[in-house]
Amino acid sequence: MPTRVLPTPRFTAATAPGALPLLGHAPALLRRPHAFVAGLPAHGDLVRLRLGPLDAYVACHPELVRRLLTQDRTYDKGGLVLDKAREVFGEGLATCPAAAHRRQRRLLQPAFHRDRLPGYAALMAEEIAATTAPWRDGDTVDLPAAMYRLATAVTARCLFAAHDRAGSLPLHESADVITRGVGRRVMLPLPGLDRLPTPGNRRFRRARQTLRETTEQLIADYRATGTDHGDLLSVLLGAQDEDGQGLSDAEIHDQVVTFLLAGTETTAATLSWAWTLLAANPAVRRRLHAELDTVLDGRPARHEDLPALPLTARIVSETLRLHPPAWLLSRTVTTATELGGHRVPAGATILFSPYLLHRRADLFPCPDRFDPDRWLTTAHPAPGTYTPFGLGARRCIGDTFGTTEAVLAIATIAARWTVTPTPGRPVRPTRSASLIPRPFAATLTRRPR
Repeated sequence: MPTRVLPTPRFTAATAPGALPLLGHAPALLRRPHAFVAGLPAHGDLVRLRLGPLDAYVACHPELVRRLLTQDRTYDKGGLVLDKAREVFGEGLATCPAAAHRRQRRLLQPAFHRDRLPGYAALMAEEIAATTAPWRDGDTVDLPAAMYRLATAVTARCLFAAHDRAGSLPLHESADVITRGVGRRVMLPLPGLDRLPTPGNRRFRRARQTLRETTEQLIADYRATGTDHGDLLSVLLGAQDEDGQGLSDAEIHDQVVTFLLAGTETTAATLSWAWTLLAANPAVRRRLHAELDTVLDGRPARHEDLPALPLTARIVSETLRLHPPAWLLSRTVTTATELGGHRVPAGATILFSPYLLHRRADLFPCPDRFDPDRWLTTAHPAPGTYTPFGLGARRCIGDTFGTTEAVLAIATIAARWTVTPTPGRPVRPTRSASLIPRPFAATLTRRPR
């Protein structure tokens, strides 16, 4: 399938209507964030927002987004969203500036080489089976919480294969508090609110401290033994650049936090949304069950099964289109430039939203419809149109890792269970920097062999 090429347009720029005195567009963004952002293309290809005393620009056209993501020296990691995330992730691969990114990427790339994926997939399969083993027919579970436990267990095991599950409990609990806290902090309308001595802020600080102490102890233990456990931490400890320099303990800590928190939240959100979409589309669910009955016959999915699970993979792609976990991201302009025919000053914040792009009818026909088969003919969308993992040099290094985990989890669970959210209660996203669903109940029904 050839890559779809969009015609080069004459870009339009405008200021979004409805700004309030002093607050600007912040109330609208906080009240109905997803609908507000999705409606911005009606006003232009580059839309200016007022967020309190600050101005920000939203790139609404895929060509402008492509420029943002491929010209990373001009549009560096930073801005309203990234600056808040950096307070937790440190200078890890996902949040470091362009000047540090190339070295980090080169050092970390071996951890995600395709030759290591079968080993990770084996660990994934073990954790998926262990997490779902206590499930019983007729159980009702908080589905996002269950998927979060599963994703945390998988990510922690692939990071620290030598660490037992009981010892990983502080990691699980800390990761849960931190990922939810980061999302809330990014959306806070006023600076300084995250430093008030509220119970939530105190929990957040304790979780950060626990996470730091646990990871530092794991790094020390691994250095002391010098054993390659075939996991991510072993690769990080052994990585060296062309000058023979490795990563410091502080750098490894930031990478571990990045992989643990970002990897957990994105996969948990994708799995949670996938079950709601399948429940609302029984014809697709029946086809999924037929594929899994043919390939798996009730057993857990393995890495070697992936080529035989094309529908499962398309379900993951379509879920990421409708509900991209990182739905709103930002860049900082390093030097005055032109974007979409509009002069943008140095220091300006540029926002872009995969959620917005993925719901444009001119890019994806019937954009609100869950249709995994659209990927039979849209296997290679034009750059900038489908961006759940970013684009260019800063494309997510763990994209194949994450999609493999999601496919194995959906296949293993759906082969044995029908997951049905409680009817009559619409599932809605949280007001957060990540597109994660609010807690909702689902019933587990054991499928007959």
